[in-house]
Amino acid sequence: MAELTDTGGEEDSDMVEAAGHFRIYLGAAAGVGKTVAMLDEARRRRQRGADVAIGIIESHGRPVTEARVAGLEVVPLHAVEYRGVTFQEMDLDAVLRRHPKVALVDELAHTNVPGSGRHDKRWQDVLELLEVGIDVITTVNIQHLESIADAVERIAKVEVGERVPDWVVRRANQIELVDSSPEQLRRRMLHGNIYQPDKVPQALTHFFRADNLTALRELALRFLADETEEELLEHLRRYQTDVIWETAERIMVGVTTAPGTDAIVRRASRMAARIKADLHVVHINSSDTGRHPDSDRLEQLRQVVSDVGVTWHEINADDPVEALIDFARHQQITQIVIGSSRHSRWQEIAGGGSIVKRLTRRATGAEVDVHIIARRHDAEEGRSDERPARRRRVGTPQAHEER
Repeated sequence: MAELTDTGGEEDSDMVEAAGHFRIYLGAAAGVGKTVAMLDEARRRRQRGADVAIGIIESHGRPVTEARVAGLEVVPLHAVEYRGVTFQEMDLDAVLRRHPKVALVDELAHTNVPGSGRHDKRWQDVLELLEVGIDVITTVNIQHLESIADAVERIAKVEVGERVPDWVVRRANQIELVDSSPEQLRRRMLHGNIYQPDKVPQALTHFFRADNLTALRELALRFLADETEEELLEHLRRYQTDVIWETAERIMVGVTTAPGTDAIVRRASRMAARIKADLHVVHINSSDTGRHPDSDRLEQLRQVVSDVGVTWHEINADDPVEALIDFARHQQITQIVIGSSRHSRWQEIAGGGSIVKRLTRRATGAEVDVHIIARRHDAEEGRSDERPARRRRVGTPQAHEER
C-alpha cells in the first residue's frame, strides 16, 4: 500500500501498521524526516506491545534523531576497520539471532564496508531479514532508485554511487512519502538540522539548490503516484470491472495498417503529452480473412510506436469493437482515439456499419470519450499526415477536450 503521510502524523488504526512485512519511508532528499518518522512508528508499535529492535540508525549526529532512539532496543553494531578507519555497521547475524518481530534498518541504499559481512549492500541484508520472517522498516531517498539515479545525476550534476534495484523497492508492502518543501529543507539546512555547519554553504549552493530539490520532490511524487495507480487499477479490475474512475487520464488509440495510421499515433502521442496521460496503442488481429494486416505496414507502425515511447498491444479477437471496449474497461481508459472510416456509405451498410460508428456507440455506454481523427495520405511522398476531423464527445460531462 502506498501512502502520503505527514512527518508528524499519527496512524489512523492498528490495521495500517500491521498491513505488511516490508515498509519503506521514501523521501526526496536528506533531512525530510524519514528516519524520525520511522522511529516514531517504532515507538508507537512498542507501546502497543510489538517486539521492535533497531538494526541500525544513521543519525548523522542530528539531536532530534538521536532523541527518538532513546527507550528503543538497539542491537549492538559491528565494528569494522577499513583502511585505518573504524566503521560501525549493522551486525546482520546479531539481528538474525535476536529475531525481533520488527527490525528498523535505516538507509536501504547504503554500501556495506568491505569485510563487514556477507553482503555488499544493505538492501541485501534487508532481504535476508525478510526471508526469515522479520518485518523490516527502512528508509531511502528517491535518487537512489536505479531507474531514477541517472536522471538525478543529470539534474543535480552529482554522482549517485549507491543504488537500489527498483524491484526491491516495489516489493515493499507499504511505501510512505515523507514530504517537505524545498524552502523548508533549506531552512533546516541553515539551522544545522541536516549537515554539520562547515558543509552547509556548499550544500545550499549545489545539491540543495531550490531547483534541484523541486525536481527531486517531483520525481518522488511521480514514483509514488505510479505505485498508487497500479494498486487502484488492480482493485478496479477485481471488484469494479464496469466502472471508469477518472483519477487520471489514460488514452487508447486503436490502429490498423491503413494509410495514415502512423500520423494518428503521433497525434495521439501529442494529445497524451499535453495532458500528461498514459497512452496505449492497440492493434486487433482478426481471424476474418479480409482483415489480415500487411506485415510491412505493421512493422512500420510498431516502429512509430517505439519511437514515440508508448505502449504497444496486440489482441487476437474476431470483433475488434468489443475487443477495444474490453481493453478500455480493463485498463481504465478515459479517452479513445481512432482514425476516420475509409469505407463508402454502401460498404458501411453492407458490413453492418463502420467500426468507427459502432465503437462510438459502445463507448457511450462505457462512458469513454472518443476522438475521431481524419486520415490524409500523400501518395507521391509516401508520407501520411492528419488534420482534425469532427470530435464526438460522448460519455461523462467531465470529459477532457484536447488542449
